[in-house]
Amino acid sequence: MCFIAVLGMGFFLSFLILCNFGTDPATFMNRSISAKIGISFGTCQLIVNMLMFIIVIIADKSSLGFGTIFNMILVGYYADFFMFLWGKILDPKLFTEPVSRWIIFLVALALFIISVSVYINTDMGVAPYDALPIIIGNKVTERFPKLPKAVVRMSWDACAILIGILMGGTPIIGIILMAVFLGPVISLVGKVIK
Repeated sequence: MCFIAVLGMGFFLSFLILCNFGTDPATFMNRSISAKIGISFGTCQLIVNMLMFIIVIIADKSSLGFGTIFNMILVGYYADFFMFLWGKILDPKLFTEPVSRWIIFLVALALFIISVSVYINTDMGVAPYDALPIIIGNKVTERFPKLPKAVVRMSWDACAILIGILMGGTPIIGIILMAVFLGPVISLVGKVIK
């Protein structure tokens, strides 16, 4: 399930990128960095994840597992591969004409969020990007018990968006939709899986 969910994340992420209505904050940040320094999205995602992975290992490796490795290595390269494939076999107008673009975006967004939810709920470890706000949230709530951990996650995502903007990216509606729907869908899918 974990491996299929990671494949689904890369598959549906490729459509989100091509529709250009926005992605999750981590993808937005990594795509902005990759465009700025001139490397592929998959390679950039791997490098950023490796740096975060080192920090997670030092701070608290309890949230790591095989799923962590699948995510940090495969999602970006899957997205690159499928974008290449769609460029060869699909009409580019699908991603630019308003009706088809919105349909593809909304379907891909829903299925990407479900893929992420399944991935997280397999309990095989989370991506370093997701592990760091958990670690930070645990430390912060020790000192400030009334502060919700969701605030830490929202701040973390806001920092990723800020880095993306500083690297030349422009945030679009997809980031907002991810922020609104990802948490509730993860909880819902978790209940279904359990």
